[in-house]
Amino acid sequence: MASDDIFDDAFLKKLDYLYIMSQKIVAGSSRAERKTKLVGSGLEFADFRHYTHGDDLRNIDWKIYARSEKLFVKLFEEEEDLYIYFLVDCSRSMKIGDELKWEYAKKIVAGLGYIGLSNLDRVSIIPFSNKLEGRLPPARGKSQIFKIFDFLNTLEAGKETSLKDALKTFVTQNKRRGVAVVLSDFYDPSGFEEGLNFLRYHKFEPMVVHLFDERELSANFRGDLRLVDCETGEVAELTVTEGMMQSYKKAWEEMSTQLQSYCSKRQMLYFRSSVQVPFDELILKIFRAGGFLK
Repeated sequence: MASDDIFDDAFLKKLDYLYIMSQKIVAGSSRAERKTKLVGSGLEFADFRHYTHGDDLRNIDWKIYARSEKLFVKLFEEEEDLYIYFLVDCSRSMKIGDELKWEYAKKIVAGLGYIGLSNLDRVSIIPFSNKLEGRLPPARGKSQIFKIFDFLNTLEAGKETSLKDALKTFVTQNKRRGVAVVLSDFYDPSGFEEGLNFLRYHKFEPMVVHLFDERELSANFRGDLRLVDCETGEVAELTVTEGMMQSYKKAWEEMSTQLQSYCSKRQMLYFRSSVQVPFDELILKIFRAGGFLK
């Protein structure tokens, strides 16, 4: 399927359906719950701290002073828009063959992005491979979905995957904290821990969407083959046996289990999905698991 065919009228109708479902799932919750909190001069009390020179005298709590003869100022919370960053892997492994993983990732970004825009959150898209491959600046409002479509349709393939390098650059360039949705097949020889740790340590809220193609796990290659790494171009001459294919599947399962365990131990939302599953089913799964909607 060509890239410019996936965001058609039928796709838009599905997005409207997903938005309606998202509203049902969060029915009864306050809109303010989707806001992030900053300690500042808003209206909702947050905490006390010791008075320092230059603080607004109007915020001093004189009742505490009367009891302790010590000056404390009141701290308040103020709300700001929620920022949602979609960090989408566009390395060559995502675009191998008929680009099914890449097309699926774009649908997930567009679907979740539409919900964010509809909720008046700030939505940004940052494609990456071993570096950041561009950026859609934060957009707000349902009508901005067409900017998302245009941006996703013009993306080119990057090179090899390096979560560490790409996410390190991301956190240095983005000081506004928010939800960071990482969509990837996680085929990174250097691993995923260091890259995801950059997000956590810099106070982003990571959510991992792990995509795979079932055909990659059920390939029936056998015999003498010349294999070429789609990202690095490295060539290997191998005699592929049934035992080797079983080892390959086991290695993939171990990697997936490690990624899921890593996320679970750090209370990071993790979703694994075959690209053979309809994209809207995955989005609804994310909603129902308490991810993304707040």
